[in-house]
Amino acid sequence: VEYSEHLQQPLKVEYTVKCPNGSAQRRGLDFYKEENISTSDNEDYKNNEWDRGHLAPAAAFNCDRETLKKTFTYLNCALQHEGLNRGPWKELERFERDLAKFFEVVVIVEVDFDEQPLRIPGGAAIPKGFYKTIFIKGYTWKFYFPNVDVAGEDWSNFKIVE
Repeated sequence: VEYSEHLQQPLKVEYTVKCPNGSAQRRGLDFYKEENISTSDNEDYKNNEWDRGHLAPAAAFNCDRETLKKTFTYLNCALQHEGLNRGPWKELERFERDLAKFFEVVVIVEVDFDEQPLRIPGGAAIPKGFYKTIFIKGYTWKFYFPNVDVAGEDWSNFKIVE
């Protein structure tokens, strides 16, 4: 994880899908702050359209409760529009897990901010979007997701064509 205390948001997260068939339960797990690091917190996500968007998804690390819990740090949490987080972002994460049943899947998520980002009242900066690059066995897929309500859209619509 690369993290900005100034923005109170992650800048970059890299992970390898560990448990595509895991079954550890999330019930009762809450996001937690890391000691001596200025991050967003529970108050930043109340009564607004921003979800606590896991950048390294919990479902990719549900091998056991301890591994799953590590994804619930605010260092792995971005202000992500609920329509993105619960829609195409979630579906692409499911695709990553499906690929990981057959291949090693490495993912890099880079968080995109405006030069002067909007901030929520608690001070955390709101990302303008997210780049996601997926690597498997000689193939690379790149995506860009704007941090807006894209509910109902297919994740493939966000593929960057080079």
